[in-house]
Amino acid sequence: MQVEEKKVVSIHYKLTDDDGKVLDSSENDQPLVFIYGIGMLIPGLEKALEGKVTGDKLKVSVNPEEAYGERDEGLTQMVPKSQFDEEETLQIGMQFQVETEQGVLVVTVIEVTDTEVKIDGNHPLAGMKLHFDVSVGEIREATAEEIDHGHVHGAGGHDH
Repeated sequence: MQVEEKKVVSIHYKLTDDDGKVLDSSENDQPLVFIYGIGMLIPGLEKALEGKVTGDKLKVSVNPEEAYGERDEGLTQMVPKSQFDEEETLQIGMQFQVETEQGVLVVTVIEVTDTEVKIDGNHPLAGMKLHFDVSVGEIREATAEEIDHGHVHGAGGHDH
C-alpha cells in the first residue's frame, strides 16, 4: 500500500537544523501516526511522502515556505509585565495562548525586563530549513470515523 490521501501512515523521523542539531525525533519513542492529505504535516514533508511504501527511507530538506513560514518580526512585541499574572514567575521560553483578531495564537516569552515582556508569535521553527530522516512504517486505510474526526484512533492515535 502506498502513502496517499486518506491513508493512516506511521513514520519514524529525526528532524535536524542546518548545523545537524537534532530538533525532534521519534527514535526510542512511538512513531508519528497521522492521516495523510488532511494537513497534519508541514506541506514539504507531506509532498515528499506521497507514493512511498512501508520500509522506504528518505532524507528530505524543507524550506521555510513549505514548513512553518518565514519569520515575521511584526509578530514580536513588548508588552507591560503588568498584563501577566503577578503570581507567575515569567521565564524565557514560556508559552501562552492569546486571542487575536485571527484567532488563538501561541506566543513565546523571549525577553523579560523589570517592567516589560517581549513575546514572539512566530512558530519556533519559522524561518528555518528543516532536514528530516524518515522511515515509513505501517500504512492502512483510514476509517470513516477517523476521517470524520480528523485524527487517528487506536494505537498511535486517539481513543474515544
